[in-house]
Amino acid sequence: MKFINEPPKKIPVLAETDVLVAGGGPAGLAAAIAAAREGVSTMLVERYGCFGGVITQVGVEGVAWYRHEGTVEAGGLLFEFEDRARALGASTKECQSNSEAIDAEMFKYVADKLVIEAGVRPLLHCYAVEAIVEDGVIKGIITESKSGRLAILAKRVIDCTGDGDIAALAGAPFTKRERLQFTTQLFHCRGVNTEKFLRYIHEELKPTYADWKGVWKVQTNGKEDDMFSPYLMKPFQDALNDGFLQKPDHIGYGGTYSSVTPEGEVTQINAVHITGIDCTNVEDLTRAEIDGREAVIKGIEALRRYLPGFENARLRNFGMALGTRESRQIEGHYRLTGEDVMNQARFEDSIGIYPEFIDGNGRLWIPTTGRYFQIPYRSILPKKIDNLLVAGRCISGDITAHSAFRNMSCCILTGQGAGVAAAISVKDGTSTSKVDISKVQEALQKQNVRVY
Repeated sequence: MKFINEPPKKIPVLAETDVLVAGGGPAGLAAAIAAAREGVSTMLVERYGCFGGVITQVGVEGVAWYRHEGTVEAGGLLFEFEDRARALGASTKECQSNSEAIDAEMFKYVADKLVIEAGVRPLLHCYAVEAIVEDGVIKGIITESKSGRLAILAKRVIDCTGDGDIAALAGAPFTKRERLQFTTQLFHCRGVNTEKFLRYIHEELKPTYADWKGVWKVQTNGKEDDMFSPYLMKPFQDALNDGFLQKPDHIGYGGTYSSVTPEGEVTQINAVHITGIDCTNVEDLTRAEIDGREAVIKGIEALRRYLPGFENARLRNFGMALGTRESRQIEGHYRLTGEDVMNQARFEDSIGIYPEFIDGNGRLWIPTTGRYFQIPYRSILPKKIDNLLVAGRCISGDITAHSAFRNMSCCILTGQGAGVAAAISVKDGTSTSKVDISKVQEALQKQNVRVY
């Protein structure tokens, strides 16, 4: 690899804040709102033109699609996001659960309202490209945008980038598996005869979670098997078997849908998967975007021929970003394990509970029995770098635990925990590694989070 020398230059300081949150997805939204509600100055930096992350940019509507009678949750900002979306006409009933399907476009507006009302200073179209670290303590970040290269100084920084970008730039240790989970190019269709489609789904196909055991070879624990799932595999398999649909080895077809609208739309079609992609590699991302869109167009052609109701279906839109499941995992002061998730682990430094919900790496458990585990503060606290917290899918854990905490609702929970902890540490004048966890837990409970 060739290198050039970049001349040193003075970088203007755009802002100074108590708490800086990098990344405005579910975790980042929660972290910024939670911190601001604790009375500290808070700034939220997002690389796209809207907040909402996987909801608004990828197009995943079901933030809590696992929820059924018997599911026990932490509540907090997860419930508030759903309630505000419902109140503003930005959601409908989710098709397989007792939860809300969030309208990806309208939630951009909902997120704006939540951020402004909380007193958070927003900054969109701004990319974090470097961490400012002195003697093992993070002091802020360097950003790039249309305004050039700018610094933001902060007493506490929360990495909600999903990929652990800030933690990695700061020098915090992390792991990244050689074989990562696949990425997804979500898409949405219009022009669907929805009455015909739903009649086929509910009267002929009758999909359940047990069907996931087929092509996907997913392991359930049995209690999910007879439950309805919006699972779409048959039309793609028929098209592949007939030779109508052909694909390269790194593309997979089949998955689920979410909402069916009166306007003839079927949204959040999560059915095109791209393997072999490292979402911290810009060339991989480029290939996945282009190959994913090509695969979607071919997939829609297959749906027109093999799926009743889709005869005249057309693309409404692609997700504006890839759906990413896995990249970096920080090395935290505690590493959550599959044993923790599946055996109702309890921790003295819990920042919230999460239902026994596992989705990924060959396992699907739907939480219908009231079982839950606790998430320890230490799992969002990276090693070696102080005053930095990490929330979202890149917190510290093994691959089975990751299949639980990577889900959006858990990202909201860890974000809220990180935001409150950062704020308490600022107000008490202690570092994030020495914050009084009892005060954090008390503040979280006041923010309607079930900690125990």
